[in-house]
This record gives sequence, C-alpha cells and structure tokens, in this order.
Amino acid sequence: MKTVDLVKWVATAIQLVGYGLTGLNIVPWNVFFFFAGIVLWFAVGVMWKDRAIMVVHLGAFVSLMAGYLNS
Repeated sequence: MKTVDLVKWVATAIQLVGYGLTGLNIVPWNVFFFFAGIVLWFAVGVMWKDRAIMVVHLGAFVSLMAGYLNS
C-alpha cells in the first residue's frame, strides 16, 4: 500500500469518527477529529498535487476554526 493510500484511509476513518461524535453531540472532541481529518486530507492533496482537494480542505479548516472560536 502506498503512503498516500494509508493517509487517505486514516483521514477518512478519523472524519467518520468526527461525524459519529457530532451525531452523539460529543463536543469538542468531534471538532478535534475533524481538524485531524482535514489536515490529513490536505496532506493527500499535497501528495497528489491536487489543488482542488487542498482548497476544499483549507476552506473547511477556516470554517471549522471560525465556528470553534466563536462557540
């Protein structure tokens, strides 16, 4: 398995945990998992040289950080 594939699947699993924690209203742990998943998916975008993946996860990071800081 390539490194990028491992990072991709770990990031996906972490984000799914974040969704589950959100559904169970376990705050702020859900946000921490989302941050970790976002950072890992951004890394995947860098490894693939895929700007669309990088931009969408940068936007997600900024949106999530703004919400977290305003809560």
